[in-house]
Amino acid sequence: MLKVKIVRLNKQAVLPVYATAHAAGMDISACLDAPVTIEPSTTALIPSGFAIELPVGYEAQLRPRSGLALRSLISLPNTPATIDADYRGEVKVILINHGREPFTVQHGDRIAQMVVAKVEQVCFEEVGELTVTVRGDGGFGHTGTGIR
Repeated sequence: MLKVKIVRLNKQAVLPVYATAHAAGMDISACLDAPVTIEPSTTALIPSGFAIELPVGYEAQLRPRSGLALRSLISLPNTPATIDADYRGEVKVILINHGREPFTVQHGDRIAQMVVAKVEQVCFEEVGELTVTVRGDGGFGHTGTGIR
């Protein structure tokens, strides 16, 4: 199991936790002194109260929680958000309210998921042309939407 260092920046912070034995993402909770209301079509930056130190070669991705998206149309506008291995600041979550009603975040509310994943840095090799494939430059729905 990968070990990641974590610092509680606020004594009231709820540290990330896996909700089930086989969950891919850990729940991230809001760390607030007072509730934050997000009006429709607006965003809010919600603190978590902790900072992490990822090993080199890893990133943490912040992702929406499916229940919040389904029931309240609350999501992350920059999903997946990336936390780089060299970032040492507080983990914060940008929430967006796509709904028609204001949404209030309370201290301790589970607002996002965090997945830690291995990443590779690449070195580009400039060439004159790329290998030809059947797909070529087809993209953005080029295969259609129906059953084949």
